[in-house]
Amino acid sequence: MTGGRQRGTPQPPPKRPPCPPAATRLQMGSRSPPVTDAAPPLFSRLWLALVCAVRIIMDAALARRVQRALASAGPSGAPVEAKALPRSAEAPAGDALELLSLFQREGRLVDFLEQEIDGFADAQIGSAARVVHAGCRKALLGHFEIARVREEVEGATITVEAGFDGRSVKLTGDVRGSAPYRGVLRHSGWRVREARLPERAPGHDATIICPAEVEL
Repeated sequence: MTGGRQRGTPQPPPKRPPCPPAATRLQMGSRSPPVTDAAPPLFSRLWLALVCAVRIIMDAALARRVQRALASAGPSGAPVEAKALPRSAEAPAGDALELLSLFQREGRLVDFLEQEIDGFADAQIGSAARVVHAGCRKALLGHFEIARVREEVEGATITVEAGFDGRSVKLTGDVRGSAPYRGVLRHSGWRVREARLPERAPGHDATIICPAEVEL
């Protein structure tokens, strides 16, 4: 076209870089913190045990999941079929709440677990844990007869014979081959021989594990 302004040839839009696959995007967008196999310190294990104990008592569904998890690994670490307990063998919810009430009444366990402890020094937490331990131990020994699963001294080398009960003996470490196994007894285990929970009065509300206190 003469005498006019020439229009340049339209250029195609720049190509966008190809979108990475969904799996790549997921890997790039969410990174989980590294997982370590290092054992937590003693107080962390104590705190975790107390929290888990209360949650298992209060949450029946969580208790079933924990039960399945404990029974899901055989001697070689391979999953085994979990056997559900008969309904008649499951403790009623009221008994679990009575037990929680005992620990609260004697050791102030619920008060301790419900307290945010991030702002307290380790010495303060340790002092409170000592009081909770003394009270909960009193409640435990007063209402349960507890016995060791294994009678050998912890730290001794023992033999786990073939046909052992996987529910009462847990193998850890480098588990290979078949029984008999030789290993070091790290924990003797605990077994309840007798439970003596108090009788509930008619009309008793077991969900009230600690009544509110009003000082006049």
